[in-house]
Amino acid sequence: MDTALLIAIATMGGLGFIFAGGLAIADKKLRVEENPLIGRINDVLPGANCGACGKAGCYDYAVNIVEAGAPVNGCPVGGEETARLIAEIMGVDVGSTVKMVPRILCRGGNIEAVKKAAGYKGPMSCSVMEIVSGGDKLCYYGCLGGGDCVEACTFGAMFMNDDGLPEVIEDLCTGCKMCVNACPRNIIEMHPIDRNVFVFCKNQDDPKTSKNVCSVACIGCGICARKSEGGIEMNGFLPIISYDKLKEELIPFDKCRTGAIGYLREPVGKVYTDNAETK
Repeated sequence: MDTALLIAIATMGGLGFIFAGGLAIADKKLRVEENPLIGRINDVLPGANCGACGKAGCYDYAVNIVEAGAPVNGCPVGGEETARLIAEIMGVDVGSTVKMVPRILCRGGNIEAVKKAAGYKGPMSCSVMEIVSGGDKLCYYGCLGGGDCVEACTFGAMFMNDDGLPEVIEDLCTGCKMCVNACPRNIIEMHPIDRNVFVFCKNQDDPKTSKNVCSVACIGCGICARKSEGGIEMNGFLPIISYDKLKEELIPFDKCRTGAIGYLREPVGKVYTDNAETK
């Protein structure tokens, strides 16, 4: 064998040995030992990496639990069972958790919302319609009906109903907020699953305009706010609920002409005194 080749092989082998030794020494000196709790917590997380916990992904959430004191019940996808397992690993109390679900704060579907004289022709994505023409409804605050929220839900927890509005399947919903992020009109909000009173409208037009664009739009009369003792305040022509102050028994739901404020599900066995004022 050629002497030059042998020298080259020996040289490369020697350099490889030296570099390998250097890397081994560096690994021992510079290694940062990971807390084993991080791996254990990451193993019990669902692996959806949806970001609903507010972190970059499941592993980042696990790191933040162990190293930064993030709450053990912060994963809406895993729910109570995952929170319980993480609490056991960390040796802490899980605390109470209330499932958060999206609520559709618009009831102006194909039947209720007034259509424009010139219909929209083009891509049916909500994001595109919002930019191009605002859709085919006269209301510029309501649901566009393109179903971007449904497409964004990777858990099959939303569908478009016959009236062109999205509906939530609560049993399948994980609270990941992807539908909220997908809505260009911001009509989808996350709320505790047991919350039952909402303003089902985002229209901020004056009363006359709101009447002309949708039969179920809020007309900004303010009766609900005046009777609420601070539980509801008007923001322009739109009532905003302060849930920490809300007293349901004070709100004259039956006096809302369009049903813009009311119950998600009609309560059973509740009788309220008629304390509404007329205009």
